[in-house]
Amino acid sequence: MQQVVADLHLHSKYSRAVSQDMILPLMARVGKQKGIDILSASDWTHPLWFKEISALLEEEEEGLYCLKTEKREEKKTLFFLATEIASIYKQGEKLRRIHNLVCAPNLSVAEKISKSLLERGCNLMSDGRPIIGLSSKQLLELILEVDERSLFIPCHVWTPHFGIYGSASGFDSLKEAFGELSDYIFGIETGLSSDPEMNWQIDELTNRSILSFSDAHSLPKMGREATVFVRKDGISNDKFQMSNKQITYQDIRKAIMKKSDAWRIGYTIEFYPEEGKYHFSGHRNCGVFRDPSQTKKEGNICPVCKRRLTEGVLHRVEQLADRLNKDATLVKENSYGLRWFTDKTKHHPPYVKLVPLNEIIAESIASTVFSQRVKETFSLLCDTFGSEITVLLKTPVSDIQKTVGEKIAQGVQKVRKGEIAIRPGYDGEYGKVTIWQEGESENQSLSNDPPPQLSFEI
Repeated sequence: MQQVVADLHLHSKYSRAVSQDMILPLMARVGKQKGIDILSASDWTHPLWFKEISALLEEEEEGLYCLKTEKREEKKTLFFLATEIASIYKQGEKLRRIHNLVCAPNLSVAEKISKSLLERGCNLMSDGRPIIGLSSKQLLELILEVDERSLFIPCHVWTPHFGIYGSASGFDSLKEAFGELSDYIFGIETGLSSDPEMNWQIDELTNRSILSFSDAHSLPKMGREATVFVRKDGISNDKFQMSNKQITYQDIRKAIMKKSDAWRIGYTIEFYPEEGKYHFSGHRNCGVFRDPSQTKKEGNICPVCKRRLTEGVLHRVEQLADRLNKDATLVKENSYGLRWFTDKTKHHPPYVKLVPLNEIIAESIASTVFSQRVKETFSLLCDTFGSEITVLLKTPVSDIQKTVGEKIAQGVQKVRKGEIAIRPGYDGEYGKVTIWQEGESENQSLSNDPPPQLSFEI
């Protein structure tokens, strides 16, 4: 089955708090190493970045671009024109701060959208992720007026301060946010602190696509979440890297709209949501965090500073859930020991939950993710087996063991099986993953054998 791995929410060096390494040539190189076929050429509303994009890229397929320097290469990293825009406005007597992803079908349309934003008084020069005074609905109206082939995706929808469902400045429904234009919202981005299963509990998302992207501010973070598109015709292809001249902007757009005859969303690659920065409610400065049951019992006031806690994603999902997902998810384990989470109702594609490979290596060798040894081991595994995604999803652990030793192989196996512990993130602080628990044997046997009657491949 032919598969295309896409990370359509990234940032460039022109956005605040973003690495200066986030430039197209480096993004393309690291994208190959990670196994990402399509990256976002984000921040294209920034005039200087748009000039760089226009100078460095040329159209490879309709609406998808490659570096001019890679034009003759067999394997190209393709770029998709999606950019995050922050809207700050008042609606319903409440201040709203909402981030949305705007996707353009080509550079010409992207330039027209930027021109329309400038005509509305928006400052596009200050940041790669511009802050504008238009409402989310007005922004959607604008891009549809420019070109109806554009696509609008609410970003990290549960993030307290910047998500469309966020507890601090969001809405209780897409209808409340977009009114009659809510029908033009064909998909949402889960964000790091929620997984698809949490979103399956919302009725208005039943027939919408549940998308996952990394929102990366640095090269190592790219691909930590991604959406994988697969061909409907079942063409055999056991590689994660796509064949060139196979997919277009419109194919991706229509797959998200669930109107494509050729492509569909096959699955998503997810962070463990507990590792996200806003999974639990809490106060980072006070060291206080609570799960929803604790919040119901003890309230939402910080016992230290007596102020309201930042409500976490898990709590907010329970507030808005139309149904509880008890027994709605079937977990299947394939021959590589990887758990797939599947929707019993079959409304949504399956997903996998992973820990980034550099984090696994770092804990396995008692080092930091920034150490030279971790970087060298990461590169060795990616070079040997093709990409980070291949190592995490489908390389036999016995092969990993032969290449880098038993400890790292065990780490990959434990992550695939979900045999890890996570101290949940809260109030802007990432959760902490622990692969080996205190007193746990580090000499567990490695196995590639599938469990009986649970084989699942995609």
